[in-house]
Amino acid sequence: MIRRSLPALFALVFAAPLLAAPAGQQTLFNFVRPADVVKVATENADLPQANAEQTPEGEVLRRVTFNPVARPTLRLTPQTGAWDWSQSGMMSLRIQSAMNWAVTVYVQIQSNDGKTLVSRVDLPAGPAQTLLVPLTATSPLSQGMKAGPLMPMTIDGQRILLASSSGELDRSQVVSVSLSMDQPKAAQSLLLERFGVQDEGEVIKAAYGNLVDAYGQSTRSKWPEKVANDEQLKSAAAREQQQLKTWLAEREKSSLDKFGGLSKGPTFKASGFFRTEKLDGRWYLVTPEGHPFYSLGVNTVSPEVNQTYVAGREYMFESLPKPDEPLAVHFGEGDNRGGNGADQGRGYGNGRWYDFYGANLQRLYGEPCATPAATEKAPATPCKATIDEQKWTAHTLDRLQAWGFNTVGNWSAPQLGDAERVPYTLPLSIVGDYTSISTGNDWWGGMPDPFDPRFAMATERAVAIAARDHRDDPWLIGYFADNELAWAGPGDDPKSRYALAYGTLKMTTDVPAKRAFLKQLRDKYRNQAGLSKAWGIDLPAWELMEDPGFEAPLPNPEHPEIEADFKYFQKVFADTYFKTISDSLKWHAPNQLLLGGRFAISTPEAVASCAQYCDVLSFNMYTLKPQDGYDFAALRSLDKPVLITEFNFGSTDRGPFWGGVTPLNKEEDRGPAYANFLKQALSEPSIVGVHWFQYLDQPVTGRLLDGENGHFGLVGVTDLPYQGFVETVRKSNLATLDQLGKEAEKAAAAADKAGHETEGGRKGEAGKGPGQGAGHTGGHSGNGH
Repeated sequence: MIRRSLPALFALVFAAPLLAAPAGQQTLFNFVRPADVVKVATENADLPQANAEQTPEGEVLRRVTFNPVARPTLRLTPQTGAWDWSQSGMMSLRIQSAMNWAVTVYVQIQSNDGKTLVSRVDLPAGPAQTLLVPLTATSPLSQGMKAGPLMPMTIDGQRILLASSSGELDRSQVVSVSLSMDQPKAAQSLLLERFGVQDEGEVIKAAYGNLVDAYGQSTRSKWPEKVANDEQLKSAAAREQQQLKTWLAEREKSSLDKFGGLSKGPTFKASGFFRTEKLDGRWYLVTPEGHPFYSLGVNTVSPEVNQTYVAGREYMFESLPKPDEPLAVHFGEGDNRGGNGADQGRGYGNGRWYDFYGANLQRLYGEPCATPAATEKAPATPCKATIDEQKWTAHTLDRLQAWGFNTVGNWSAPQLGDAERVPYTLPLSIVGDYTSISTGNDWWGGMPDPFDPRFAMATERAVAIAARDHRDDPWLIGYFADNELAWAGPGDDPKSRYALAYGTLKMTTDVPAKRAFLKQLRDKYRNQAGLSKAWGIDLPAWELMEDPGFEAPLPNPEHPEIEADFKYFQKVFADTYFKTISDSLKWHAPNQLLLGGRFAISTPEAVASCAQYCDVLSFNMYTLKPQDGYDFAALRSLDKPVLITEFNFGSTDRGPFWGGVTPLNKEEDRGPAYANFLKQALSEPSIVGVHWFQYLDQPVTGRLLDGENGHFGLVGVTDLPYQGFVETVRKSNLATLDQLGKEAEKAAAAADKAGHETEGGRKGEAGKGPGQGAGHTGGHSGNGH
């Protein structure tokens, strides 16, 4: 690009072809031909008076440079009064990154009542585009999905970047628009031209229209595994079958017991069920046959998790089957408006849905059928073709074993565990009419009140049902105590750290947890005078604490008892929760493991309680390596095996628009990231396995549960694997098992040399507590508790 001086500016403006503003767009200010209709101010940003540049595409724009400080800003305000944008739907700005890389820009629009609308704009490198910011809060979630289609896109010949916006605005009294950056490390420049407003028109519908093809794939990008017709789909599936045969034949030659344990490693006590044991400082899962087992699992392996709502947004889909067509059997009805944090701001969360994955399975595994002819008494009905479930099950288990996995993770199809080929885990989903407590992070709902007798009843019911058909199954590794409960708030401040204590004290006294907390305080302090002194507050009457909405003081160094009381309550809370589940499981399924609470958010008290009452600590970690997800030095003091129950890496170049919580730049980065995660996990002697989330990509337009639409599957919606990724995953899985086998053999040899004999010929007694053997400390006996 060429920077121009003032004399050359006007010649350039009139010589270069300026793109006309789109129909319906009102220009309020032009940065290249500025007029005194808008005030332009800068804070730690530079906007030279004479500075225009012509792009390779022939556009003329003006440069603004943001300096490397906390919040460099360019602000636009009316010369007088306020702008009335009540008849407009979007703010528009012609913009381009002047750098050879993408930049993040924050757009803030404010009205004179202080209300503010904020947009974060990820501006890619490349040609100029028209940035459109909706003047009412708008996001992909309002369209039913976690992430929207990749931007910019071309609408009516214009490159458009449609932004998300949050907040509120009085559109009739707009007083400022600002562009800023968040502490750039070096000076960053933008090129700007027209600023104005325009009608919303059909922009959003155009941006989200025809997103999905007949196979459930994104229409907005291409990739090697993308399917164009049924013949291509079946041909690719046939090629994969041949590869699986080769890999499975190689697996047959490996040294694994029937459960996937390392038969060449040390021999532990064979209890007939999965259990845990520690050898020479490393924790192991142990198979029913007594061999070391490192759990390499996959979550959500199921043919019934890919439905997406179509009601009210049919325009997003290029082709949905007509009622009389065979694939119409994959329509259904649902309602996922549960009122939890996962539902906030989401549109299209109920009504008619369609299952593209089910339709593709029918294309691959469907049994032929014919539509009965219509008669006078009975009209024609659509073909009710069914999927050959046995074929899908056998093929899926072939894949898992060929790819080096040995565990069917949570939320998977029951028939996979029933096949007695791959060990599996089960969730304990405890639901009931017990009270719950908000920590402000209620993504899946409030925290169960474990002091409520109805919670114990709900737990008993859930465990009894879960154990009914599985209590004597050696293929079942164990049960998880729910999933991702909100043990803390969403921040890292004291209010979030002790959100459970604060949330409990705000409740009414008919909540059992509040009564338990108040009893704890009364037992300790006797009366309001003792509490007032310890907490540094003026509490005239004890009854004031019983009022709903009671606000406890923040912990502070002058009054350490506040924090001590919060910690103690949260520990008793967690103890009561985990003990209730543990006691019930000991009764109903004494042979299987309690695998922890799948922590996504936790407190030290909750983790310590889990270690006390569960056989395994489990964490969902969306980080590049396990060590980034938790302080393993702190975990070592608890001396418990650890299972990473969710992790993944996504990208946005294979269809679905969301790269997940741990996004990578491109598909080719996922394999190395997976390999590194396993390598780092193996370096932690407490980790006994890792489970990938999930088997299948999420729908392009969002899953039923919460609109998530991530690409982090091993396979896509067409049931074809991502070949390069799967090959790397397989190599990493096999390398991990090989390395663990070598370490286990060395540990067993060291134990032999130390002269500690086990039942299998080595010394040391299974069942000893930590630190009770020189080289071999036993974990849990066969009952797992």
